[in-house]
Amino acid sequence: MGFGFFSSVLVFTLFFRPLVSQQPNTDEFFVSDFFKKMGLNYSSSVFDSSAPICSWEGVLCDDQEENVIGLVASGLGLSGFIPDSTIGKLGKLQTLDLSNNNITGLSSDLWGLGSTLKTLNLSNNHFSGFLPSNIGNFGVLENLDLSNNNFSGDIPASISSLSNLQVLKIDRNEFSGSIPPGILNCKSLVSIDLSYNQFNGTVPDGFGAAFPKLRTLNLAENGFHGRSSDFLGLKSIAYLNISGNMFQGSVMGVFQEPLEVIDLSRNQFQGHISQVHFNSSFNWSRLVYLDLSANELSGVFFQDLNQAKNLKHLNLAGNRFPEQEFPQIENLSNLEYLNLSRTSLTGSISTAISQLGELTVLDLSENHFTGRIPFLRTDNLQVIDVSQNNLTGEIPFPLLEKLPHMKKFNFSYNNLTLCASNFKPETLQTAFIGSQDSCPIAANPDLFRRKTTTHKGLKLSLAITVSIVCLLVGLLCLAFGCRRKTRRWASKQLSFKEEPNISGPFSFQTDSTTWVADVKHANSVPVVIFEKPLLNFTFADLLSATSHFDRGTLLADGRFGPVYRGFLPGGIHVAVKVLVHGSTMTDHEAAKELEYLGRIKHPNLVPLTGYCLAGDQRIAIYDYMENGNLQNLLHDLPLGVQTTEDWSTDTWEEDNNNGIQNVGSEGLLTTWRFRHKIALGTARALSFLHHGCSPPIIHRDVKASSVYLDSNLEPRLSDFGLAKIFGNGLEDEISRGSPGYVPPEFSQAEDGSPTPKSDVYGFGVILFELITGKKPIADDYPEEKDITLVNWVRGLVRKNQGSSAIDPKIRGTGSETQMEEALRIGYLCTADHPWKRPSMQQIVGLLKDIEPVVHP
Repeated sequence: MGFGFFSSVLVFTLFFRPLVSQQPNTDEFFVSDFFKKMGLNYSSSVFDSSAPICSWEGVLCDDQEENVIGLVASGLGLSGFIPDSTIGKLGKLQTLDLSNNNITGLSSDLWGLGSTLKTLNLSNNHFSGFLPSNIGNFGVLENLDLSNNNFSGDIPASISSLSNLQVLKIDRNEFSGSIPPGILNCKSLVSIDLSYNQFNGTVPDGFGAAFPKLRTLNLAENGFHGRSSDFLGLKSIAYLNISGNMFQGSVMGVFQEPLEVIDLSRNQFQGHISQVHFNSSFNWSRLVYLDLSANELSGVFFQDLNQAKNLKHLNLAGNRFPEQEFPQIENLSNLEYLNLSRTSLTGSISTAISQLGELTVLDLSENHFTGRIPFLRTDNLQVIDVSQNNLTGEIPFPLLEKLPHMKKFNFSYNNLTLCASNFKPETLQTAFIGSQDSCPIAANPDLFRRKTTTHKGLKLSLAITVSIVCLLVGLLCLAFGCRRKTRRWASKQLSFKEEPNISGPFSFQTDSTTWVADVKHANSVPVVIFEKPLLNFTFADLLSATSHFDRGTLLADGRFGPVYRGFLPGGIHVAVKVLVHGSTMTDHEAAKELEYLGRIKHPNLVPLTGYCLAGDQRIAIYDYMENGNLQNLLHDLPLGVQTTEDWSTDTWEEDNNNGIQNVGSEGLLTTWRFRHKIALGTARALSFLHHGCSPPIIHRDVKASSVYLDSNLEPRLSDFGLAKIFGNGLEDEISRGSPGYVPPEFSQAEDGSPTPKSDVYGFGVILFELITGKKPIADDYPEEKDITLVNWVRGLVRKNQGSSAIDPKIRGTGSETQMEEALRIGYLCTADHPWKRPSMQQIVGLLKDIEPVVHP
């Protein structure tokens, strides 16, 4: 019979042993049945079905090896509801860890473990809906972790029964409402994390005094409001993060022993920061992390800051400090992150900064610094931003030499000198805007010292080579400038600035609308550019930039209004969006809202550059996105590109690192890796709006034409926050979404309000578009009529036939398994019921799990 027969017998014995040896109503039976019903078969390496249960990986038994007291089944791919009569029958269970799976619901008998269970970890799953009040059954529970799920609604009042609870982690869900007062009964709490939810209201009265053992408190990214005094009495607190809320008052009350981490950023704290100096009982030497950015603090910097010798992270950016000189930091030798941007600093940058050898991030942008950039220790430096100051001279050579190896740098809008030949043109256009183009390295050979040869002939050759390259770059720039001036639409521009007065009102037409700017004098209506507040632009400059809003400069004519392309004085390339429907807001309210939107920054959002209030018209000014939007690139001609320009000869290449070197219209979207990049970037943008803004921003009109590609081919989401400017009338209209992207709940009058989950639905449609190459509606679907993209793809996924929907253009350019998994993610996003859809944070995680690997 030979080896094959004995192998078959062995496999049969191992696989069917549980059916023979496992007795019903034993812990071994309950655990085995649980794994089997949750999709883990007996061939898994997690446990050996031929061995006793107490020897299985992740299973802990009591001393007599009769009862399972611990079960750790993290990251095993378990999915679905936990079935009844499985692990809920483990009568002695003390520890249950089911984290990092795809579990969607709990068994009804799990709550019967209340008399024994001490640790429950359900984090990083797909639980949704309300947290049952049965949670109060776990009277001896010490650790509860429900983070990174989709729970919603209030925290049940029954949490007051968890008097032994030490760790409460429910962050990154969609819990709402206020913190129930009953939580004050949980006096054993050592760590509380409620961050990244939708909580509001105030913390319960007596919150600080209720938790004498509390060391960690994280309330970040919610809608809480209150005052710093709410946290007095936390005698053991070491970590406090209340960032991204609406707390007010003086920061003085927050600085208390024995704090090591303080994050109060993005709140509404006011008053003189120097008041902290008078809190003499605070031990500065303990402090490791301090972030007070994006508040309304004023006054001079506190004098005791230099005593924080162990400080690693310091961020004071974006407050209302008066003009003052660089703070004392010479003793902060452990500092790794320093952000003093937008703090009204004057004079020179302190030379003490050269002593910070551990520094990895330095941001001194948007101040009033003069003089030279001092010597910096560059061993660990990865990010530097000194843009928008009045710095002069050359960039120190050790720093200049380090730049190609750094993650990010920006020296724009200063009076610095540099040799342009050392950098790529795209780097000059983003990181050195406004710098003087010279070659100090070639002019001063001492700056080019190396440890290698000192051969004079080599130095001379090098200087000549650099000079020639500089000359060539200058000629190329000249040629490029000439080409740009010859564009058809640009030749229509008029020099309105030369006229002393331009009278209105002004009327403009597009194919879909006529809009009027009811202003008397164009030169008297200001244009606000956020990052260049000293530039006195007016509506006349917008007229000139867009050739009097000529149709030849029209990029799009969307639901909010027409979008025009233009160049403001100084070569600022912009997209000008006219919100033609009119706003119910006053000028002051609209300006405040646009200013707020201008402060929202993310690598995957189209930045709002500025605005203009021209009569009743609100005009939003954005950075121009050179590579069009996803709608045009997938289905139409590239946005904003005239048919006279020939893209057909362009090519598409991948480099050895992260992506694209050169892109043309035909090759732009012909690989899976690039389409995945667009999906992930768009997901990150929505995740930031939903979970990184306070209050959360609902986009309301997520669609392919809202996703743009910038000059570096990074996806950027546009039009966020605009619906609010119009007021209730148009908001209701816009909230209904665009055809093909409208979620089912919008057809139900009682449940038609926009929510983050309606944005998730729109994203799911975009994901389907990216993978199939088809339009949401009015496209041809095989053997189907009068059907939408969503219905077609969801039907195929349900039949496990998703591969047939993949766009032929991207077949063979990547893993088809990843593409099918992406369709399944889109399937989750487009669920009929909002509560069944994952959050955008979860979607980012799912997309990262299938991110194509870049091979060197």
